[in-house]
Amino acid sequence: MADNARVAVLGTGIMGAAMARNLIKARMEVRVWNRSREKAEPLAADGAKVADSPAEAASGADFLITMLSDADVIAEVVGEGDVLPGLAEEGVWIQMSTVGIEGNDRLAKLAEENGVTYVDAPVLGTKQPAEQGNLIVLASGPEEVREKCQPVFDAVGNRTIWLGPAGEGSRLKLVTNNWIVGLLGTLAETIAFARATGVDPARFFEAIEGGAMDVPYAHIKGNMMVEKDFPTSFPAKLARKDAGLVLNAARDSGLGMAVAEAVAARFDEAIEAGYGEEDMAAIYRAAEAARS
Repeated sequence: MADNARVAVLGTGIMGAAMARNLIKARMEVRVWNRSREKAEPLAADGAKVADSPAEAASGADFLITMLSDADVIAEVVGEGDVLPGLAEEGVWIQMSTVGIEGNDRLAKLAEENGVTYVDAPVLGTKQPAEQGNLIVLASGPEEVREKCQPVFDAVGNRTIWLGPAGEGSRLKLVTNNWIVGLLGTLAETIAFARATGVDPARFFEAIEGGAMDVPYAHIKGNMMVEKDFPTSFPAKLARKDAGLVLNAARDSGLGMAVAEAVAARFDEAIEAGYGEEDMAAIYRAAEAARS
């Protein structure tokens, strides 16, 4: 199933809107809904139908994609009476938000209670990869719908990693998110430390460039930190949410994570200072402010 597949996208923020546009480009029939309708309306010009309710978007859809902020919001929106029961026969719910282990389990149970096939498929990437259709999809769910879902994944991403039963995608997403937020925290302190000791941060990037220590992501986010300009690719407040999901899962597994806790605290400082809506690289603001 590819051309003319009916896809409902619930959540048209930075990521969801970009994904919806790529689904339209793949010649799928896309319906969109967002709590703030004004965020969904621009997609009408791209060919999407803007729905007045989640149930209207989901009615008769072959695929339901959720790209909302957290598991509580998703459960509230999708749990409304006619959303899941309104899907087409053999419709599939592809849950692509980052919701953590407990959140995923809760949503999978909701799908089961409504007799709907559930695929856990969070993505790696932020605004630009989403716009370019270059996300990495961490897919997990029933093997029998793997082929059916692939055209959807191909429309929004350039690589799909199929991981087995539903829930494995969310677990791997937490692991990768821990690496990302940890890198950001260390990068922020590295640039602040360079400036505090009289070192031009550009020299740091020159020193690691092209070697085993180099990370392309460090140059992207590091440039924002150096320029102190944080156009939002992924908001700091959502990065903090993701860090919290990592810490929750670690505690449930009996693992202490001192570094992750420290980075989460730095995000809290940046958010409290008013940078929650700016890019997650704005964690630098907290590192910079820590200088006495």
